[in-house]
Amino acid sequence: MLALQDVAYAWPGAPADCLRIEQLHIAAGRTVFLHGPSGCGKSTLLGLMAGVLVARQGSVALLGQDWAKLPGGRRDGRRVDHVGVIFQQFNLLPYLTVLDNVLLPTRFSRTRAGRCAGGAQAAAQALLDRVALPPALWARRADALSVGQQQRVAAARALIGAPELVIADEPTSALDAARRDDFMALLMDACAAAGSTLVFVSHDERLAGRFHERLSLPELNRAAVAA
Repeated sequence: MLALQDVAYAWPGAPADCLRIEQLHIAAGRTVFLHGPSGCGKSTLLGLMAGVLVARQGSVALLGQDWAKLPGGRRDGRRVDHVGVIFQQFNLLPYLTVLDNVLLPTRFSRTRAGRCAGGAQAAAQALLDRVALPPALWARRADALSVGQQQRVAAARALIGAPELVIADEPTSALDAARRDDFMALLMDACAAAGSTLVFVSHDERLAGRFHERLSLPELNRAAVAA
């Protein structure tokens, strides 16, 4: 699913690389827990995996295609076709309804829309059912929801159209223990049902046992070792 080889990345204007990863392979269908302290580069690595950022050197390949070999527009199209993202701050469009937020990826990707059995609308409703968001909320604006409800909408949006890769950037950081556990169960079940690979970033190592693999970014990052 993902293959990183001899990757180096430095933020513009920075005097040195913040990430250097010799090799990292993530197989299709696996769930991966990526952890490390705040500021160690977890979100930067996710940006490279999703093609939002492009490595200074080396290769970051999704499904065999190196992001750096695509122009910006094609990277955007490939991302929406193959990657679902759950952001730490959810990034819902506040003026859209719950249902319209979930449908957004299918508006931009024929690939994702085409994978929706029974149509995108039916798929969105089925996902909202799966994440336990009742129909009474589906026509409500996203900014009228609680934090926990917004998080479930964000998960449904990431999962619609069965993207091959789902990336979750500390999505449980704002939740109490009970809501965190409920959300994790929903996310893992939904990814398994879709056959999606999941890369989940968190500093909460209590969650690691739920995943196939556990990766420590400070151990992977040769830039940190060199520093």
